[in-house]
Amino acid sequence: MNTPATTLPTYTWEPTTDALAARYGLPQESIVRFDVNTSPVAPDMRDVLTGQFDPALCEYPPSDYATLVEAAAESYGVSPDELLPTAGADEAIDLIARATLREGSVAVIVPPTYDMYRIVSEQRGARVVTAPRRDATFTPDTPAIVRAARTASLVWLCEPNNPTGTYMPPERVADLLERLEADAASNGREAPVVAVDEAYAEFVDRSVLPLRSHYPKLVVIRTLSKAHALAGIRVGFAVARPETLAPIMAYRAPASVGTVSAALATASLRRPDLVAAIVNRTTVERTRLFLDLMELGWRPHPSTANFILVRFSSPAAATGAAEALLRKGLVPRTFGPEHPLADCLRFTVRSEAENDRLMEAARGITA
Repeated sequence: MNTPATTLPTYTWEPTTDALAARYGLPQESIVRFDVNTSPVAPDMRDVLTGQFDPALCEYPPSDYATLVEAAAESYGVSPDELLPTAGADEAIDLIARATLREGSVAVIVPPTYDMYRIVSEQRGARVVTAPRRDATFTPDTPAIVRAARTASLVWLCEPNNPTGTYMPPERVADLLERLEADAASNGREAPVVAVDEAYAEFVDRSVLPLRSHYPKLVVIRTLSKAHALAGIRVGFAVARPETLAPIMAYRAPASVGTVSAALATASLRRPDLVAAIVNRTTVERTRLFLDLMELGWRPHPSTANFILVRFSSPAAATGAAEALLRKGLVPRTFGPEHPLADCLRFTVRSEAENDRLMEAARGITA
């Protein structure tokens, strides 16, 4: 008798721009993605793309990615032996789960948050335990996280948090780490690994990276997809003390970051002015978009990232607003009917002209 295969949880990708254009009978160039938290423009790196690559593209990248690691170490203020280059933050997330979780392990998440934490944890056979956020501010409940983590091997945090845009500053994360260590010691067990996803850290210009000297099981995830505006090159990092990073590195695939991607990432890390310009533009536009939405009578939530979460009067109202915008080629991030944010839409902060187009379309929509 054949045993049916277990269906693994998977990430649901957004529809492609081509598919959306076809569905709504619109030109592809009229579609604007407010749903993916990426920059509306890429930095100018034609000099990198037209140069010579070392090693040549017919060869594999060097296994140590020494040049990329050196640039990242300088940018993040860490040692080269504390860095693992990955194919975007998502590979770092997957490697952390693979190194930390086993069948029957416990992983803690604080929803609503990035769904990949739950997915990779469940793919490893772990049991996912949730800890709540407090009231409408989406503030993580620190004592609840400590209780949930009592038997956990891994705790996932996202700061700033996606999709809410809220932020728990490093001093509050430090308090949580201390509580986790104290609780583990009092119960005679090992403290869990804490993975902090800092995909949007540049927008707050603060990081939990310095905490790794006091909390050896802290792993920080960084990416060039957001503030560096290089989502297409798929480069990220896992950052931790060498002894914590070693078991994660054991699961890495050979040469998962391509030579072209590594060269572009290295150049971007060495040009902080490009990131500063992107962050400044995004911050200015985020403030303008937030105030314009408020003026329309919508209910945007304050954000520290490159997107804004908007709450509607009901899930039906959110669905209706999304459909009205989609018919005009504007794509918001929606949430399923069972999601705690079913009555919300999330909007990426895009260019001034694109944000103006969103506001014009929003004027006829009741929140």
